[in-house]
Amino acid sequence: MTKTLTIRNEVYEKLLTIKREDESFSELFNRLADGPNPQETLKTLRGCVKFTDKEQMLNEMSVARAERRQ
Repeated sequence: MTKTLTIRNEVYEKLLTIKREDESFSELFNRLADGPNPQETLKTLRGCVKFTDKEQMLNEMSVARAERRQ
């Protein structure tokens, strides 16, 4: 199963600086979560995701999932 995340551009740029060339973003997040202090690492990322319109986002995700299933 996959999930869609929305992050600010400045957070994306920061993540790009620590992402390895041969690494997907899923692998990056997994590496960060498996690091020496994952709770502290994830706490620093908290608040980086911005939901401007939750209902619209959920509707768009629903449409995208339906399109992929066809």
